[in-house]
Amino acid sequence: QVQLVESGGGLVQAGGSLRLSCAASGSDVDFNLGMGWHRQAPGKQRERVALITSSGTTIYADSVKGRFAISRENAPNTVNLQMNSLKPEDTAVYYCNLVSSWNHNYWGQGTQVTVSS
Repeated sequence: QVQLVESGGGLVQAGGSLRLSCAASGSDVDFNLGMGWHRQAPGKQRERVALITSSGTTIYADSVKGRFAISRENAPNTVNLQMNSLKPEDTAVYYCNLVSSWNHNYWGQGTQVTVSS
């Protein structure tokens, strides 16, 4: 089992920045394949925003390349998402995600990010 605790969401004006953090704990955290962030806007499907693998490879959605940066710390197991130059279309609930060594997905409870124009 894995518990993911997110923090850092909130309200920001367009062009501003926010930093999301997610702390992972539990028996399946070790040797995970990767951690990342997804988001879901009202009326839309959940989409992957950024992923960082256990080897440090990063993958970004085209819509956030050059604006968002994902990083992780191994002790404790934490993944961060630095979001710069935010746009109203970035408004969504952001979910932390961990992929275990046996390819099971764990999800956080979600944190709201709202970008005003």
